[in-house]
Amino acid sequence: MTGFLEAWRAPVSDPDVVAAYELLTDFILSGGKRVRPQLCYWGWRGAGGGDCDEIISAAAALELCHAGLLIHDDIMDGSELRRGHATVHRRLSQLHAGPGAETFGQAGGILLGTLSLAWADALLSSCGVEPGRLRVAHHLFDAMRSEVISGQYLDILAQLRAGASVPESLTVIRYKTAKYTVERPMQIGGALAGAPPELLESYSRFGLPLGEAFQLRDDVLGTFGSSAETGKSALDDLRDGKHTVLFAHAVQRATPAQRSYLRTWHGHPDLTEEQADELRQIIVATGALAEVEDMIAERVREATAELRAAPMTAEAREALAVLAERLAHRDR
Repeated sequence: MTGFLEAWRAPVSDPDVVAAYELLTDFILSGGKRVRPQLCYWGWRGAGGGDCDEIISAAAALELCHAGLLIHDDIMDGSELRRGHATVHRRLSQLHAGPGAETFGQAGGILLGTLSLAWADALLSSCGVEPGRLRVAHHLFDAMRSEVISGQYLDILAQLRAGASVPESLTVIRYKTAKYTVERPMQIGGALAGAPPELLESYSRFGLPLGEAFQLRDDVLGTFGSSAETGKSALDDLRDGKHTVLFAHAVQRATPAQRSYLRTWHGHPDLTEEQADELRQIIVATGALAEVEDMIAERVREATAELRAAPMTAEAREALAVLAERLAHRDR
């Protein structure tokens, strides 16, 4: 990854452009869970692929794609923090303080996010895998990008509408997260190794429930997690009015008084810590949190059952079992 980024340094010498490229490189290399590259790698190994530079490059391409989408997501959400640091668009606005700084930061963030997405395409296309396999994998990569953008669009639509039901919220997480985070990365890795259709289908049956469990856990952490652990503000999801499965269950189960409070303060830009605590107490009191925990457990069981039956290598099966537990029961 470092070598690839070094080769794609700023094509002009303007110091502000150079600084922007360095900021993007720093963001890409600054951490994160690296979930998608890991799943791409184990999708490859599960299909019999060995350790080689080709799969490392392909897996890294997924991380570049993810970095670009995160930058855009933070702009859409108006987020201040990512991984415990200022978001890319916020850092850009700080570099150019003065009139128009906020607009500059958002515009610059859109450009840097798009640049990272372009780099992802370049890295995957040049990973060195046999062309026929690469064509299959690239088709899956294209599908993944269309799906995640559709899921994100559904997500922002839900914030404009009166609210999303539980089934509608589940549709959002299937396209915004489950397919993008687990199913497609595994299938891309498998396709690069020449996996047969039955293995790619098994990856889908494993990946979709695990991906949903991953996002359901993320929704719980977004409401109840510690900002010191998650690296994000504990108020972001509540202030932004995220129509999660957790919130949909709470609204569905609430008393009229509780429902009124939820709808008044969920998504309110001036939400205080005290009001957020009251929202959390209502979510717990309605049984919504317990219901989502049950949904997570059910999906992990479904994914684990498919993993046991999947026609993959024993090494990949063992690694994916450990990874599945970690993704569903993490604290950040």
